[in-house]
Amino acid sequence: MSASRRSGTTDELGPDEPERDGPDGSSAGSAGSEGSAGGSDLLAALLDGMDAALCAFDADGVVTHWNREAERILGWSADEAVGQHGFAGWAVREADAEEVEGRLMSAMHAPGRQVHEFALLTKDGGRVLVRTQSAAVRGPDGKPAGVYCAFSEVHAQIDLERSIALSEALFEDASWGVVLVDADLRPAVVNAHAARALGIGRTSVLGRPLGELLAQGVEELESALTHVLAEGAPPAPAEIWVSVRTPEGERRRCWRCGFVRLASPLAEEPVPLGVGWLFQDVTAAKQGEQEAALLRFRTNQLHRAARAAAECEDPAEAATVHLDFALAGFADHALIDRVAGGAVADGETAEPVRLVRVAVTPSGAPGPSLLGGEAGLPVRYAEGHPALQCVARAGSVRADAGNLSAERAREWAVGRQWPADAVHALCAVLRSRGRTLGVVTFLRGAGRSAFERGDAAYAEDVAVRIASALDLAGALGSQ
Repeated sequence: MSASRRSGTTDELGPDEPERDGPDGSSAGSAGSEGSAGGSDLLAALLDGMDAALCAFDADGVVTHWNREAERILGWSADEAVGQHGFAGWAVREADAEEVEGRLMSAMHAPGRQVHEFALLTKDGGRVLVRTQSAAVRGPDGKPAGVYCAFSEVHAQIDLERSIALSEALFEDASWGVVLVDADLRPAVVNAHAARALGIGRTSVLGRPLGELLAQGVEELESALTHVLAEGAPPAPAEIWVSVRTPEGERRRCWRCGFVRLASPLAEEPVPLGVGWLFQDVTAAKQGEQEAALLRFRTNQLHRAARAAAECEDPAEAATVHLDFALAGFADHALIDRVAGGAVADGETAEPVRLVRVAVTPSGAPGPSLLGGEAGLPVRYAEGHPALQCVARAGSVRADAGNLSAERAREWAVGRQWPADAVHALCAVLRSRGRTLGVVTFLRGAGRSAFERGDAAYAEDVAVRIASALDLAGALGSQ
C-alpha cells in the first residue's frame, strides 16, 4: 500500500492503476513531484474540510479515501481505514457486511445517487446509524472505477431536514407573517400571510424600502430591525402600530412582532445575513383592550362623580361636579345651556327655542366649572347651531371643523360661541321627567380625535346625571 493511500489523500481515484515514475525515478504521488504534491495537498484540504463524512472505494471495494469527519464519527483514523477491503470486521458487523457492501457497491453500476441507512461500528465498539449517499466514480475511459460514499449520523441529517422543513413551512403555510429582511432593511423573502398583511404581492414587496409599504410606524420598525442586527433578538415580542399603504387607502394595524438575527453558519465569526421578522395582527385584541380600559375608567369616573355630587348642598353645584369629572380624558372644554323660560315637555311648541348658558369650564387656568346665567340672557346661537339641533331632536349631535385651516377653524368655533381652540363638538340633550331641560356640550381641540359613537353614549350618561341635578335645582327654586 502506498503512502498516499495510507494518508487518505491520494489524488488517484483508481487505486489499481500503477503509479507513474517521474523523471528522477520517484513516484508521481510522492513528495518528490512538486505538482503532484500540491494536488495531493489540495485534495487533502478539500476532503478534510468537508462537513460530511466521506470515504471512497475502488472497483474491488478497497477503501481509498477517508476524511476527518469520518474519523470523528466512527473513530477510525485514515491510516486504519485506507486499504481495508470493505467495512467487514471493523466498521460493520460480519453478519451485516455482505448486505452493506452489496448496497454500497451497487451504486457503481446505477445512475445517479443512491441513499441508504445502516449501522456502522465505531472504534470503541459502539454503533452509529448513518445515512449514506453513494455514486459511481468514472475513470478516464468513462467506465466505473469505484464508488464514493458520503455519510452522516441520521440524527444530524434529520435535524437538517427538520430545519429545512420548518423554513419551508414558515414561508408557505404559517398563520402569521414571516419576513426575511436583509442587512439593508429590505424584504428578501415574504410568506403569503405577510404579503396579505402588507396588501401587496409576494414578489412585489421584495427589495422595496419599508417606507414604501408603511405610512406610519416605519421609523419604529426600522429602529427595531437595526437593534436586532447590532445587539441580537429582544427578550420579548414588541407591539408596533403601523399604517399600511393599500390601494384602498391606509389601514391602521397593530402587529405583535418577534425578531431573530440571522448569521451565516459557514463563517468563523458571525456574519449578519439579516433579520427574521415574525408578526401577528393583534389589532382587534388591542382595540378590545383599549375599549375595556376606557370603559372601566369612565365607569369609575361616573361612580366618583356621583359620590362627590351627593355631598353638594346645591343641586346646581352637583351638576358642575358631574361635568368636571366627565372632562378627565374625554374633552378639553364643556358647557351647559338651559332652555330659557323653563323645561320643554314633549309635544309642546317653543319656537324659537332659546338657550341660556348656566355653566362653563374655565378656558384658561384649570379649575372647577363656573356657574352663571343669573341674568337670563340667551346665548346668541345662529339657526342650525348643533345645540339647537340637539334640543329639537332630543338626541345627541356631533359637529366637526373638518379639514379647515387653523384660522378658519378658529372662526368656525368662535362663530358658534365656543372657545377658539375647539374643532370637535358633541352635544347631549338634558332630559328629566319627560322634559328637555337643555344641552351639555363637550369640546375637543385639534390635538384630540373626533367624537365617536362610544363617546356619545358616555356623554348621554353624564347628561342624565346633570339633568337630574338641574331638575332638582329648579324644583327647589335655587335657579
